[in-house]
Amino acid sequence: MGAFEFRALDTRGKERKGVLEGDAPRQIRQQLRERGWVPVSVVEISQEQQERSGRLLGLRQGINATDLALITRQFATLVRSGLPIEEALKAVSQQCEKTRLKNLLLAVRSRVMEGHPLAVALGDFPRVFSDLYRATISAGEQSGHLDEVLDKLADYTENRQALRDKIVQALIYPILVVIVAILVVAGLMTYVVPQIIQVFENMGQALPPLTRGLIAVSDFTRDSGPLLAVLLAALFIGLRLLLRRPGPRRHFHRLLLALPLVRHLVRGLNAARFARTLSILNASGVPVLEALRISAQVVTNLPMRDAVEAAARQVREGSSLHRALDRSGYFPPMTIHLIASGEASGKLELMLERAANSQERELESLMQTLLGLFGPLVILVMGGIVLVIILAMLLPIINLNQLVL
Repeated sequence: MGAFEFRALDTRGKERKGVLEGDAPRQIRQQLRERGWVPVSVVEISQEQQERSGRLLGLRQGINATDLALITRQFATLVRSGLPIEEALKAVSQQCEKTRLKNLLLAVRSRVMEGHPLAVALGDFPRVFSDLYRATISAGEQSGHLDEVLDKLADYTENRQALRDKIVQALIYPILVVIVAILVVAGLMTYVVPQIIQVFENMGQALPPLTRGLIAVSDFTRDSGPLLAVLLAALFIGLRLLLRRPGPRRHFHRLLLALPLVRHLVRGLNAARFARTLSILNASGVPVLEALRISAQVVTNLPMRDAVEAAARQVREGSSLHRALDRSGYFPPMTIHLIASGEASGKLELMLERAANSQERELESLMQTLLGLFGPLVILVMGGIVLVIILAMLLPIINLNQLVL
C-alpha cells in the first residue's frame, strides 16, 4: 500500500487536495468518486518524483526543528505504547495539520510497509532527516530500544532549537537599536542639517571647521548615499558568494578562531554541538568511528570540522579521542578534560553530555554579557554623533552673537 497525493473537484466545483493511501491510483480515484468528487490527478508520493521536480512534497528545504521535534516525540510515545511502526506513522500523520508533513509521514510509512527498515525509509528524505537522525534510528532498531532513542532525538532537537531561539531573541534588541540609530543619523544628515546650514550660508559668515565638515558629510550623504548603499549591498553579496567556495570559507573560519571574543563564541558553539551529537550517538550504540563521522557534520567551522575528521583517523589507529582532539588546539580545555574523564571511567556518554551542558551555559552567559554591553555602547555612540551634529549647528550661532556684541 502506498501514499498518493490527489487533486479533485467536490460537489460544488471547489478544488480539493490531500493524501490517501491505496494499492493503486485506480483505488484512490474510486475512493474520491465514492465521496462524490471528480478526480483531477492522482500521483504516488515517491522519492524519485521528489528528486525530479521537488514539487510533490515541498520538502526540498526540509522542515523546521519544532515540527521535527513534535512528530518525533509523538512517534516515540506511540512506539512505547506497543503500536507497530507503520500504525504509529499513520497516527502521527493524521494528527499533522500541515499537508507537507502528512505527505512525508505517509511516504515513509509506504516504504516501511514495503518491508524496508525505518532508517532506510527515512533515508529517502535526507534534507529532512539528517545523518545523525537516521544513524540513531538505525541503532535503536537494531538494539530494540527505538522508543528511548526517539525520546533522545526529540530532546536533542528541542534543545538545539531552544539555544538558537535564545541567541535570536538576544540579538533582536541590539539589531533594532543599530537600525534606529542609522536611520536617525541618516535622516538628520540628509534632511534636517541641510535646511539649518543653508541659513548660515546665506549670511555670508565664515563657518567653523566643525560646521564645514558637517556640511561636507551631509552633501556626500545626500548626493552619494544611494550609490553607497548599492555598493555596500553589492559588496555584501560578493562576500557571500565568495564564502561559498571552500578555500575562502576555510580562511574566514580560521580568522574567526583568531579573533579574541569571536573565538570563544565559535569554539563554544561548535564544541557544544559536537559533544551533544556524539553523546546521542554513543548512547544509541552507534560505532565510535561512524559517530565521529556524523558528529563532524554538525560542526560548522571548517578548521574544527577538519580537526574532528583528523581525530577520527587517529582513533582508528589506536589513539584516544581526547588526545586526538587536544592536538588541534581548537576545542576548549573543559571539553577535553571531560572527554578524557569519560574515556578513563567508561562513562563517555555522560561526560560528553556534561561537556555539552557546560559549553552551552558558558556560551549563553558570554552572549548575555556581550549583548548587555553592546546596547548601551550603541546608544553612547549615537549620542556622541548627535552631540557633534548639535555642536556643529550651534557654533555659527555662538560666533554670530559674539560679533553682534
